[in-house]
Amino acid sequence: MASAAQITSVEAIESFRSRLIVYLGQMRPLLEEISHEAVQARLWLEGEQQRFWQDQFRRRYRKLEEARQELFSARLSNFQEASALHHMAVTRAHRAVAEAEEKLAAIKKWTLEIEDRTAPLTRQVDALQSFLSIDMGGAVAYLDQVLSALAAYRDVARPGGGSGNPPPGKMENQP
Repeated sequence: MASAAQITSVEAIESFRSRLIVYLGQMRPLLEEISHEAVQARLWLEGEQQRFWQDQFRRRYRKLEEARQELFSARLSNFQEASALHHMAVTRAHRAVAEAEEKLAAIKKWTLEIEDRTAPLTRQVDALQSFLSIDMGGAVAYLDQVLSALAAYRDVARPGGGSGNPPPGKMENQP
């Protein structure tokens, strides 16, 4: 006959199983949130920011046209003072339009790059989600089987009419 198993703490396996289940329960929502944040960032960039800066460009361009019209009117009237103020207004409006153009160019650049930059990270998160769901879910099931087998082993009557209790020190900490 083979020698007896040296199981010292079934409670340690049960505790590990319980903590693994808690860990999996905590990780799934976190990974889903990470995936959601990546999608939200892309949608924010492609949607909200794109619309905002297009609107800003249109507004600023209208102000530039108004400033140019006022400068043109001031030149026709030959107002020297008004002409200098109008030049400054046109310059300010032109800078504002240039800033909006820069922002739109940056958004266009990042819209093209965001998928390339986030795709590898998203794949890693997806792989981790799969690992946690499939492999670690299987680990929990395996620990259930181990605990069942240990319970059955503990309950087996010993050959030769034993009481079914394991020898002292063989399966300590058992209920």
